[in-house]
Amino acid sequence: MKLRVLGSAAGGGFPQWNCNCRNCSGVRTGTLRALRRTQSSVAVCGEDAASWVLINASPDILAQLAAHPDLQPARAPRDTAIAAIVLVDGQIDHTTGLFMLRESTRPLLVWCTDAAGADLTRGNPIFAVLQHYCGIEQRPMKPDGREFAIDGVAGIRWRALAVPGKPGPYSPHRESPVPGDNVALVMRDTRTQRSMVYAPGLGAMEETLWQAMQEAECVLVDGTFWTDEEMITLGLSRKRAREIGHLPQSGSGGMLEWLERLSPATRRILIHVNNTNPILDENSAERAELARRGIEVAWDGLELEV
Repeated sequence: MKLRVLGSAAGGGFPQWNCNCRNCSGVRTGTLRALRRTQSSVAVCGEDAASWVLINASPDILAQLAAHPDLQPARAPRDTAIAAIVLVDGQIDHTTGLFMLRESTRPLLVWCTDAAGADLTRGNPIFAVLQHYCGIEQRPMKPDGREFAIDGVAGIRWRALAVPGKPGPYSPHRESPVPGDNVALVMRDTRTQRSMVYAPGLGAMEETLWQAMQEAECVLVDGTFWTDEEMITLGLSRKRAREIGHLPQSGSGGMLEWLERLSPATRRILIHVNNTNPILDENSAERAELARRGIEVAWDGLELEV
């Protein structure tokens, strides 16, 4: 099983188009040692290297596909190696790219929870709009940890685990979150029996997710903010990280404390990194702290195999 990071940034990418924080300004002027990043999305393949699952369709999907020529195998006048799409939530950052795939010659096969499906049917009716183009075939994905397979992608079994998060402001569940608004994915290679965990949005650690992380060879987890008050300190928001569904890295009960409890053999990677997070600066003290702890920061194009 192979996982490829198509986009490693949080919503808005890095640099964000309208942001002049230290990070964004520095990467534009070349005074900051940092990589540019597109918005969060990964792709996974199993036994067939020409059959991939796209996990989340970010607004940057066309640039991401163009950056990886093997995702266009050119076996027909119109072709793609994307066999299916899995959504971890109904957020704009993870679903807007579906519009960019409207030229598909067949309905898009989209695996998502009922909660995310409601967001994309009633709150932000992407599914309804796409019925006027290629169409959508929504496949059920239960957020209770039961295993499932994805048509056309052999060698991988999948599980979706409900995790704490915040649905979009357009969601029918905005004020009353339900299980499945936000999920983590566990992918198991049926040949090696090794697994990876992907959780780009995580408001708090849950026991089922923690168990899956301890059993995994590699975890890619929420790296959005370094501190809980990051956006407040910079004058960019009045809300703390946890209020908008993201467990910060530092502080009591933060992501770093959890990752340190994993086996040293587990590969630990932060993904979905916000443009304000100091870990983007490769010369920062925060990045050095991650290195001391053996924790990596995802970058566009990173490939993992188990």
